[in-house]
Amino acid sequence: MPERFSFTLTDEEKTALKGLVRRAIASRLETGRAEPAGEPPTPRLLETFGAFVTLTLGGQLRGCIGRVIGDRPLWTTVHAMAQEAAFGDPRFSPLTAEEFGRVEIEISILSQLTVCPNPELVTVGRHGLLISHRGHSGLLLPQVPVEWGWDRETFLKQTCHKAGLPPDSWQEPGAQIFWFEAEVF
Repeated sequence: MPERFSFTLTDEEKTALKGLVRRAIASRLETGRAEPAGEPPTPRLLETFGAFVTLTLGGQLRGCIGRVIGDRPLWTTVHAMAQEAAFGDPRFSPLTAEEFGRVEIEISILSQLTVCPNPELVTVGRHGLLISHRGHSGLLLPQVPVEWGWDRETFLKQTCHKAGLPPDSWQEPGAQIFWFEAEVF
């Protein structure tokens, strides 16, 4: 089993990232375009990690977009994903100014994606999953099965569902299961 994801942020860095999300969305609502990300307060936020930005209203999902693979600085990734979660999630209409005042923000910083050697090792609440099979893929963050009260098998089935696959596809030959961990705040 891989070592636990050891990435942590200070309270100052978490506050800076949440502020970045709010500024990116507010700027786009006010001017039609987002202000540049600017410079992060610490060098740690220049490291490359995947990240998701999740927006909720009254406990209901309102937008969630992310990058699984860290291919640019975390500061830049979070800035871009904030805009995508608010205005580019195809499941929702663009966020409105009225909604913005009530939206709650959650940021997930992802560890490296690796092949899960055995689905029995998946720990609900610790691991996020990505399933790839027959040209389809679906990802669920580690907090999702906890929020829904799922056990490991339900988590695997729901990840298949997210991929548009039958629920037991994770057991089929050729199905690939990847896992990761996340710092969620």
